[in-house]
Amino acid sequence: MNALGMNEVMSIPTGFLVCDAMLKAADVTLISSGCVCAGKYYTVVSGEVAAVRAAVEAGRELASGVLVDSLVIPSVDPSVGPAIMACAEAEDMRALGIMETYSLCAAIYAADAAAKAAEIRLLEVRLGRGLGGKSFVLLTGEVAAVTAAVEAAEALEETKGLMGKSVVIPAPHKDLLRFV
Repeated sequence: MNALGMNEVMSIPTGFLVCDAMLKAADVTLISSGCVCAGKYYTVVSGEVAAVRAAVEAGRELASGVLVDSLVIPSVDPSVGPAIMACAEAEDMRALGIMETYSLCAAIYAADAAAKAAEIRLLEVRLGRGLGGKSFVLLTGEVAAVTAAVEAAEALEETKGLMGKSVVIPAPHKDLLRFV
């Protein structure tokens, strides 16, 4: 996966249409797609940069009037895709970082920036399901690395005004880890 692209729309039927158009427009792989709170629909694809750009643009054209946000990250960190699918294990955590965003796209930008900024492990990028349209990112590593990663995500231009509260929990309690 070289690039990651996403469209977020404020219409479920249009969201299905956008997803289909994105997949037909270029040779991309569907990473995740679905309905989220507040009646939104999102689609995340990966592939070569040109293909991802073409897919996102095809979706944007059909989303006229209901497009909430979109993104193309040309050189996405390889840990972002698995974190969107919540495939990482939560074990041996020195620190737990949690970043809340007001946009699905902002969560992906934040996760990518965090992964590139410090030696951390992305655990999950939760995209709005059951969260009233908010999203959050869970990451782990040494306290200093998690702190640096969170600060990098908060400083990113693409997340300005879209970041909620972020916290870093040093040495999280073992009972908390069962719910991460």
